[in-house]
Amino acid sequence: MEKTLESKSIYKGRVISLRLDSVQLDSGKKAYREIVEHPGAVGIIPLKGNGDLILVKQYRKAVEEYLLELPAGKLEAGEDPGECAARELKEETGYRARNIRYVSSFYTSPGFSNEVMHVFIATGLEYDEKKPDEDEIIKIIEINHEEALDMALNGKLRDAKTITGILLLSMIKNDMT
Repeated sequence: MEKTLESKSIYKGRVISLRLDSVQLDSGKKAYREIVEHPGAVGIIPLKGNGDLILVKQYRKAVEEYLLELPAGKLEAGEDPGECAARELKEETGYRARNIRYVSSFYTSPGFSNEVMHVFIATGLEYDEKKPDEDEIIKIIEINHEEALDMALNGKLRDAKTITGILLLSMIKNDMT
């Protein structure tokens, strides 16, 4: 276990903050850790009655690519992850879900970030109206689960939460019927 000796805030932004920690290792040596602080996020697996998934395609500046992803979003301060999942599903896809079921939570990149991703399955979908954030340009893609699984296994999907969500769905899909 590493003992924190000092923690210094470097940057505070709208989505993330960055801090630099000096730590003492078990060996007694001193090291530094750059930590990205994130309030957490949700990823939603929207599953239609016919078994199709609703994914979103959007440009991601950090990787300079369009990615096909599960709808997702950042938790607001004090927000319940299930409520965030319902809000983000509506904003990004226009769908409301009669049922939102918690599946799992995981750290996205624990080597440098404290972000926790909470994954939900949304069923009983009804289309209302899409209302993305001002800075989001999102295209909705409906895809068969088996095709999405094939894309995840063959490197055609590159977003970790999406790959994880599709694999989790594959594992629990039989329990949902």
